[in-house]
Amino acid sequence: MTPKKGRGIGTYLLVAALVLVVLFFLLSSLNRNTDKYVYSEIISYFDNNEVEAYTLDLGSGELNMTLESGEKITYDVPYISLFLQDTEDYRESYNRAHSEPLEYDFYEATDNSWLLTLIPTAILVVMMIVLFVSMMRQAGGGGRYTSFGKANIKNQQNTRKATFADVAGADEEKHELEEIVDFLKNPRKYSEIGARIPKGVLLMGPPGTGKTLLARAVAGEAGCPFFSISGSDFVEMFVGVGASRVRDLFEQAKKNAPAIIFIDEIDAVGRHRGTGIGGGHDEREQTLNQLLVEMDGFTGKDNVIVIAATNRRDILDPALMRPGRFDRQIAVSYPDVKGREAILKVHTKSKNVGPDVDLSTIAKSTVGFTGADLENLVNEACLLAARKDKKAITMDEIQEATIKVIAGPEKKSHKVTQKEKRLTAFHEAGHAVCTYYCDHQDKVHQVSIIPRGTAGGYTMSLPEQDKNFVSKKEMEENIITLLGGRVAEQIVLDDISTGASNDLERATSTARSMVTRYGFSEKMGPVVYGNDQSEVFLGRDLGSSRDYSDRVAAEIDDEVRAIIEDAYQKATAILRAHRDQLELLAKYLMIHEKIERDDFETLMRGEMDPAKFEEPATPEEDAAEPEQKALTQQPEQDAPSETETEA
Repeated sequence: MTPKKGRGIGTYLLVAALVLVVLFFLLSSLNRNTDKYVYSEIISYFDNNEVEAYTLDLGSGELNMTLESGEKITYDVPYISLFLQDTEDYRESYNRAHSEPLEYDFYEATDNSWLLTLIPTAILVVMMIVLFVSMMRQAGGGGRYTSFGKANIKNQQNTRKATFADVAGADEEKHELEEIVDFLKNPRKYSEIGARIPKGVLLMGPPGTGKTLLARAVAGEAGCPFFSISGSDFVEMFVGVGASRVRDLFEQAKKNAPAIIFIDEIDAVGRHRGTGIGGGHDEREQTLNQLLVEMDGFTGKDNVIVIAATNRRDILDPALMRPGRFDRQIAVSYPDVKGREAILKVHTKSKNVGPDVDLSTIAKSTVGFTGADLENLVNEACLLAARKDKKAITMDEIQEATIKVIAGPEKKSHKVTQKEKRLTAFHEAGHAVCTYYCDHQDKVHQVSIIPRGTAGGYTMSLPEQDKNFVSKKEMEENIITLLGGRVAEQIVLDDISTGASNDLERATSTARSMVTRYGFSEKMGPVVYGNDQSEVFLGRDLGSSRDYSDRVAAEIDDEVRAIIEDAYQKATAILRAHRDQLELLAKYLMIHEKIERDDFETLMRGEMDPAKFEEPATPEEDAAEPEQKALTQQPEQDAPSETETEA
């Protein structure tokens, strides 16, 4: 059995020894039960006047008897005192009845049998003490009892130190952190001029944008101790443990100053106080109070900088965000095209990349990807290349990995009926044709009816440049393209399916945002209605009421429906006007299952080779083709003979 983490092999040895001691005592108890029967047999010899002489060892309890018949018997007498009491009357009566007295002797021999009882007892006591101490030390999820209130700091000594060279696509963020590094290296330079370095730096941004990597790079550049801990490590079921761990964390950092404390996911412990259901003074709030005191209490200059990371700045306590605690707040956002190219260079540095791989092209086609997404993309491309027994990554693997990261892996083994395949083909063709004829939409990159991830098919449009804003016209066209699949089903198949449920949900959400958040409705005006409920914070947003009347709510619903219906009519007009292209694209998808951007553009311009719309012959049809040809030619060969016969 492999010992579990946090438990040594000694614990299992102690348990095994304890089991052996218990078995020893059980066996001893069974022997004593059998000794009772031996004792009754001995007494019967005395009661029947059969004993002529006997000797008894008072140390070991060994009884040697000589019977009147001359037979000699040896027994072990465990209850010596009881034996002596029962045989005293027998000796007196025997001496009165016989001229020669009963011969008996009691002697004490050297015997160490007491060790057989003392040693197991001592072992049992020692093991009970050791097990008790071990259990107390392992209390608290594997931690030591004596260090239950100690901070669970992650050891960063054995890990590779990161530097700013490992961080790409975040030039402004690195510039903000460079003076932190300079202060940790040369604190006198700032103290002489009277400058105070920020006590805390809060890194905010979406997941995967490199907040933790930036913090590690600061520690690597400064060459100072780096104390890393997660916000959830402070939260415990026992009151006061979190606050104790905060104190221990800062004490260790002050002993090793100048140092960096990095708290990942600080929103786990730094949430807004007084917002929980049931009130306020719980363990998390005590931990937060202690953190506030440590960051800005009655302490001197300790040269300890706190760096924290979160993607939920909106739920952090205001006291934690004020100057004097987190003086500097750095937003780590999605990288632009230049940043994505730099990130790809970092992640492909140690990879075998083919000559056809153009990182700038990949960067342009991965708008919205974070650093973690790009790292995953390169790794997936490596796995695909290795699966194909290639020695380097090519552009084909990069393209496949990009789509895999976005939509998931293909499910080519998934069995689809011909009816479902035709429905999916027209549905995706409707999306693609509407996208092609909308001027403000991104170009179609790929259309596929092969199930991938949770989708039965997809139409992928990749943006060619980064966008910071979305116009009203673009949002209206987004709704048109989302409804294109539903409209295509209605026009061609004269029926609709549940496959458009996600499209309708996204279209409705977009239309409602246009009315309530962006002021795109002329009837409702440039007014924001309600709060953003995209991310509900329990206790603060759950019980909030809307700030508009029922009449306004009805008008909002009418406007949303009007936008959806208008987009539905425009999608219908586009697909009816280009019905022939819709049919051709669906036919192509039925044959080839997917179409790339270049072939799609060629098809929409009407320049595609007609041979690509011919269904390939199956192996059975290829084998039957010569035989069929011979059958069709046979009458022509027999015709002359028939004519001659008639003549």
